[in-house]
Amino acid sequence: MTRQSRTSPAGSERSLHQAYDTALLDLDGVVYAGGEAIGYAAESLAAARADGMHLAYVTNNALRTPEAVAEHLGELGIPTEAGEVITSAQAVARLISEQVAPGSKVLVIGGEGLRVALRERGLVPVESADEEGLAAVVQGYGGPDLPWSRFAEASYAIHRGVPWFASNTDLTIPGARGIGPGNGAAVEVVRIATGAEPQVAGKPLPPMHRETVLRTGAERPLVVGDRLDTDIEGAFNGDVDSLLVLTGVTDGAQLLRAEPAHRPTYVDRDLRGLLTGQPEVVASGEGFRCGGWTAVAAAGVLELRGEGDPDGCLDALRALCAAAWTQAGDGSCTLDAGKALARIGL
Repeated sequence: MTRQSRTSPAGSERSLHQAYDTALLDLDGVVYAGGEAIGYAAESLAAARADGMHLAYVTNNALRTPEAVAEHLGELGIPTEAGEVITSAQAVARLISEQVAPGSKVLVIGGEGLRVALRERGLVPVESADEEGLAAVVQGYGGPDLPWSRFAEASYAIHRGVPWFASNTDLTIPGARGIGPGNGAAVEVVRIATGAEPQVAGKPLPPMHRETVLRTGAERPLVVGDRLDTDIEGAFNGDVDSLLVLTGVTDGAQLLRAEPAHRPTYVDRDLRGLLTGQPEVVASGEGFRCGGWTAVAAAGVLELRGEGDPDGCLDALRALCAAAWTQAGDGSCTLDAGKALARIGL
């Protein structure tokens, strides 16, 4: 499907939790980081739920089971049922089940979340490449202590012609101490060793979006995430709207350089953005205005003009996005935005 390139963040007169029926929320970098709730997350989600919005937690992290994720969210002050959690382990388990016979053995390179999801689909998780009748290999994030020998086990099976699946290919994952290697980094190890390519289920690919819709029944979903190349691209591929929050891995410079598939519908600082409308960005003379700020592309530089509210740096960022994305068209912005971003602390 060909989609029109977004050249500006959208506005919304209605608060987002009223304009959409279901928030499809990423977890790492959106709701929590390193096991701790991100500021304003719990109270914002509680307010959205109390006003009728359905919440679903959609994560590419295949390590933990939905029950474990729901329990953790409850400990953070976010009451959650296991059925409200959708993981890439569930998406990849469904993908495998559609290609192998019921009761088939699947070599697991990862954590308990994968094993539970496979059993849910009537498949048998195993630990050795030497299992007779092995039908598939599945790889998902197994935590920082996953032994190197597990990558070797996957390689042995794949070299023998066993089909290879991956829950997701996120190269990094945020944690308490910073950004660490994610499942995508581990997948690269096996890819280099085998020369093979896995079938991938997680965001931003269609199997994850399909799994989410099947499990939530969402009719007007809003994808909420912190990553352009998974959350926002996944929304683009699913042809649904998205909200980027700046509490995870994406910064202002990356947002301005975003190619069309990575441009969110809305941008906000954190999950409080669910509870508000979104200001409109309008063309103004030779630039784009939002709030008291005007962004202009001139002589290879993105300039920020005006005297907007010092606390309104998001309005400035939205205006800068419109100028950058318009200049870039279907590509990536090449303008220097360093001084403009420094002016608003982004």
